[in-house]
Amino acid sequence: MGNEKRNRKGLTLVYTGDGKGKTTAALGLALRGVGRGFNVKILQFIKSPRRSYGEQIALEKLGVEMVQLGIGFTWLKTPEEHREALKKAWPIARDTVMGGEYDLVILDELNNALAIDTFPIDDVLPLNEVMDMIENKPAHVHLVITGRDAKQEIRNVADLVSVVEAEKHYYNEGVKAVKGIEL
Repeated sequence: MGNEKRNRKGLTLVYTGDGKGKTTAALGLALRGVGRGFNVKILQFIKSPRRSYGEQIALEKLGVEMVQLGIGFTWLKTPEEHREALKKAWPIARDTVMGGEYDLVILDELNNALAIDTFPIDDVLPLNEVMDMIENKPAHVHLVITGRDAKQEIRNVADLVSVVEAEKHYYNEGVKAVKGIEL
């Protein structure tokens, strides 16, 4: 490991709230990191690999791997399907962060996954293990966690918490996901 990495304090940044822009803010950090020579990886906890995302297409061109570990919105699949996806996703995320290979790891929508309360998830995505990962990650790794409803425990240990609030949103006017904006 180079001196710069060895001397760097990796930060934990949380983007949460009900407004649009949490993932977009994290992707901006990924872009900035790549510009500075960081090895970046993005793992998405809710989005499905069965869809195409504009940010993934662009990031591939920059050599950044973005992996969808989820199966889509919680209301479109059964609790068992989501539990199985989370059970597979968590070890991948933990090992990615703890392995120390990446300078910047983004765990997109992890907060959303941890906030699921319509079915049990603590046995497949234990908050205590998430906290252990955050508190014991390699010293040089910057970690970004996005999604609504960030747990207070995560907010407490983060170096930065930004809350994105919606004042107005076109979804309320019936506009669906827009290619190039959401997709």
